[in-house]
Amino acid sequence: MSDIYPIAFQLIVLLFSVVIHEVSHGVAAYRLGDPTAKLMGRLTLNPIKHLDFFGSLIMPFSVFLLTGGRFVFGWAKPVPYNPANLKNPRLGSALVALAGPLSNFSLAVIFGLISRLLAGFGAGGADFAAAASALVGYVVLINLLLAVFNLVPIPPLDGSRVLFYFLPQSARAVEEFLERYGFVILMLFIFFGFRLIAPVVYLLYDLLV
Repeated sequence: MSDIYPIAFQLIVLLFSVVIHEVSHGVAAYRLGDPTAKLMGRLTLNPIKHLDFFGSLIMPFSVFLLTGGRFVFGWAKPVPYNPANLKNPRLGSALVALAGPLSNFSLAVIFGLISRLLAGFGAGGADFAAAASALVGYVVLINLLLAVFNLVPIPPLDGSRVLFYFLPQSARAVEEFLERYGFVILMLFIFFGFRLIAPVVYLLYDLLV
């Protein structure tokens, strides 16, 4: 029964981390001139507004089963925005995309500092502080994973928008190919290439925690 609590905690952390990620996209778009997310009621931390059947339910439980109950992962329903409303559509799209991973990196840094403080108290013999530090470590790990994963340059991940901003017009065919087959490539990456980003995630985790 005690094993359920860390998993439940991870699910809660994952849910609110992906919600903050998506809201950050909407806030960035709004500040750059696009009110789409605001008009659709998506600039809210209410998780019900952001749940995605596959990313918020099927994927977390699939990862839970595949990892033997050690970890969960997923995403929320993307916040919509209209690039045509942005002051500079191409640059604006890249900035809106970056807002999500940056929100997760920020959460990881903040909770990394909290974890270090709690670990310091735990070293002095406070069992509660040591246990709390371990739980806070989940917050850091999940947010780092979300940030790094979303920077992978495969549509519809945020990293693809950043990549497209830097691609020259002569590479338009690459952009069209990724847009067309991005979801298939992404599914293959999730199930077969996820280990490629794990070293980056754990390196950052060690630096913060």
